[in-house]
Amino acid sequence: MAVQAEIHSVPLPLEDEDRRSDAVLARLRPDLEALGYQVESGKTRANKITRPVLFGENGKPSVSYEIDAFHDSLKVAVEVEAGRGAANNADYRDILRTSLLLDADYLALFMPIAYHYRSGGKSGVMHAYDGTHSQLDAIYASRRLQLPFEGVLLIGY
Repeated sequence: MAVQAEIHSVPLPLEDEDRRSDAVLARLRPDLEALGYQVESGKTRANKITRPVLFGENGKPSVSYEIDAFHDSLKVAVEVEAGRGAANNADYRDILRTSLLLDADYLALFMPIAYHYRSGGKSGVMHAYDGTHSQLDAIYASRRLQLPFEGVLLIGY
């Protein structure tokens, strides 16, 4: 399947701006919605995007996960990480959880290229995009863990 979409230049937060995943997703939301994605719009249950993993009695979902965005006809799951999420192995969680979603054939994962942090009075830089890129390389090259995706798109910002 070939997918063609117009790419817009979306100004994402700079180092000194708010780099929470919610802020990044808010900047992406208009273009994602214009392309037909359902996009999380807030922290209340009504604003979350929930996708089923397992079904229980009477066909009701017994396990579901929240994700940042989903396109029903293209079957693309979108996760956006930033700041502390990038430093706390959120990419592992995103890859595993989205691989369990029903009808998710593709994963688009947004990771900051670098995350500047302070801990214990010291500052440092975590290269989140590079770490996630290496992790995906290891998963696909080793062939020890088979992910169900037809494709994974890693986007650094």
